[in-house]
Amino acid sequence: MSNIPMPGRLIAVVGPSGVGKDTVMAALAAAHSNIRLARRVITRPSGVGGEASKGVTETEFATLQAKGAFAFSWSAHGLQYAIPSEAIALTQGRRTPDGRTMGGYDVLVNFSRAVLPEVAKRVPDFLVLSLTANPDELAARLTMRGRENTADITDRLRRAAFTIAPGLNVVEIANDGPLEITVQTALSAIYAKRAQR
Repeated sequence: MSNIPMPGRLIAVVGPSGVGKDTVMAALAAAHSNIRLARRVITRPSGVGGEASKGVTETEFATLQAKGAFAFSWSAHGLQYAIPSEAIALTQGRRTPDGRTMGGYDVLVNFSRAVLPEVAKRVPDFLVLSLTANPDELAARLTMRGRENTADITDRLRRAAFTIAPGLNVVEIANDGPLEITVQTALSAIYAKRAQR
């Protein structure tokens, strides 16, 4: 067996609105020392929607994109989204303060499902963690968070059935029950996939 440290992985966390992506991602990072979170850049004020994103204007977004600051970008819901290039850098090998070489971090990113095929073409060992929940639970969560009106909720529930492109490395986890169970199940699945490499 090789002693060369493995690089970390870019792990897309996807699922319909209201499925709890941000909550699950934060819990996974808190539960495992090798997991980091990538903060998205979005053309809306920082912190809107409960996500720890970096808010920028459309002009600032365009300037950052022109400078090559983004690894990936896309448009959705009338907004521009991007993943900073630093997210990829975190997956690479690193040195510890005592001079040892370590593998990279596993970096969780909240991606749009439509962007996944492009990411898979450019990132080796790319993994998708797909979160699901039953429609009644999704509707209740969307109503409770109070960001969307009834028409918006109906539209988001309609898009919940969006399928992930075939051929991707996908782990599907139900997030209908206690958060602790979702986290345990997700970690087991993520690191079982790692062990199979």
